[in-house]
Amino acid sequence: MRPKKPFWQKGEKKRQSLLPGGLGVSARAEDHAAGAARPALSMCRGWAALPGACLERAKHFKTRLGILFHKPEQGHKMGSSSKLQLGARRRDSSREVLEWRESFDQLLKSKSGVTAFHTFLKTEFSEENLDFWLACEDFKKTRSKTKLASKANRIFEEFVQSEAPREVNIDHETREITRKNLSGATSACFNEAQAKTRTLMEKDSYPRFLKSASYQDMTKQATSHCLSKRSHT
Repeated sequence: MRPKKPFWQKGEKKRQSLLPGGLGVSARAEDHAAGAARPALSMCRGWAALPGACLERAKHFKTRLGILFHKPEQGHKMGSSSKLQLGARRRDSSREVLEWRESFDQLLKSKSGVTAFHTFLKTEFSEENLDFWLACEDFKKTRSKTKLASKANRIFEEFVQSEAPREVNIDHETREITRKNLSGATSACFNEAQAKTRTLMEKDSYPRFLKSASYQDMTKQATSHCLSKRSHT
């Protein structure tokens, strides 16, 4: 008499007989596969609710990337524009440097020329002459009579009077004429003293400036720049 099979084996055989092709896949494996599929199915169902939010994030990220890629392009354009402006300024400054040797007036008309000349005068300890001339130029632009008088006294005390902190080299007669002009200060009260100082700089300091090593270097660079520019045109 054969022993009876456990009930679970009987059920397993029936399940195997139902599978197509007689593959012999056990019901336990089938149940395991179904169990593993359930979490994946639930995950997919969870993802189904995400596309809207993900899309918004993707759009935002794309926008940020666009900005980042666009900024260097703007910087490049600005850099090119700056280079063009710099090149134009260099051409203008080169011409200015060469014009300084044409006349003292050309030098004084140029802001960079005045700066270069002032730097040179410092090496000779005579920058007070140019500072006085510039102070007189500024003084002439004053319109208020009250300010005119106070400025006149300040300029006289700093540059003109005997033993002034920055006394300019003018004769005694010019100094006394300037002192008298202060009693009724006008925009012309320093004209004579300014003219004497200007003549002194033009005849004495200016020729030495043109022969100085610093200006010679500037003219070489300016000439080289102008020649290279012509060769490219």
